[in-house]
Amino acid sequence: MVSLTSVKSRSMPCMAEILEVILMDALTLVITILQLLCGLAIIVVVLFQSGKSAGLSGAIGGVADSFLSRNKAKTWDAKLARATKWVGAVFLVLTMVLLFGGGSLLLLAALYALSPAAGTAAEVWLSYQLLAARCLRDESMAVYRALTGRSLMDAQRAVGRIVGRDTQCLDRDGVTRAAVETVAENTSDGVIAPLFWLALGGLPLGMVYKAVNTMDSMVGYRNERYLFFGRAAARTDDAANYLPARLSALLMCLAAALLPGFRGRDALRIWRRDRRKHKSPNSAQTEAACAGALGVRLAGDASYFGTLVRKPTIGEAERPIRPEDIPAANRLMYGTEVLCLALCAVAAVLCSHIFR
Repeated sequence: MVSLTSVKSRSMPCMAEILEVILMDALTLVITILQLLCGLAIIVVVLFQSGKSAGLSGAIGGVADSFLSRNKAKTWDAKLARATKWVGAVFLVLTMVLLFGGGSLLLLAALYALSPAAGTAAEVWLSYQLLAARCLRDESMAVYRALTGRSLMDAQRAVGRIVGRDTQCLDRDGVTRAAVETVAENTSDGVIAPLFWLALGGLPLGMVYKAVNTMDSMVGYRNERYLFFGRAAARTDDAANYLPARLSALLMCLAAALLPGFRGRDALRIWRRDRRKHKSPNSAQTEAACAGALGVRLAGDASYFGTLVRKPTIGEAERPIRPEDIPAANRLMYGTEVLCLALCAVAAVLCSHIFR
């Protein structure tokens, strides 16, 4: 990972380091300009609104429910209120991105100024905190232990900590499927995507990604009151994960081909067939690869907040799903992570030779 370490420790930085600094400066400038434009847009649309319920307080507080009603959707004030919510949501996302990315950049600059060793230690430790592989393994294996050694109720509670669906009505197969799906999906979101952005821009860009991904996890659900904030966070996260999700799926297929006990060809075949079977453009990428590698069927209908949501299935049920598929999914996750680290190392060596 190219970082500020080498910039501080050498008197003559190489071309790759100079390009990284230029990239981060340009990215910060673009985000700052977009944030200023969003702020000006909020002022303009609020000034054009008439009535108390159409103002900024109604847009942020979510109390103006009439804006969401169909009979007023075509009125001028309703359109302005809708624009206020969208622009305000984008402004919030950009603010969080600048806060996390800019804050980490300032912190590293201060630590490197004090001591290169302190800066390096802080950057390594903070970069490690962005990776969710260990947490994902611990939480999913808690589900596995509950399924094999304790009651179904304990397993439902354990899987409820890592999934958003209702778990109290899941049977053993449903609990197992939910845990495997979470490991598969978060191989991209929690492991490969942070590595991808860390490799491109060091800790600051990794922190920017983590801020976007965390906002999606917190408010990226459909909710009438916070509909536009959730959409802005979810779509920003979709964009940030677009390339990492596809890279994760391909690396997972390769890991399935290299590791014993998995089906590499089926992983690639099911990924090519089922990778678009999800409303999100990214979620089914690694789920499809994992389903093919294990030879099981994932996804399908699920209940969220008491409402049944119809979803297509992913994979083929060549055999019934079983609790042992949870540790198998974790092995596949770690195999994918190792391949990604190897790819990053090769890319770093090539860049150092090209840009030196």
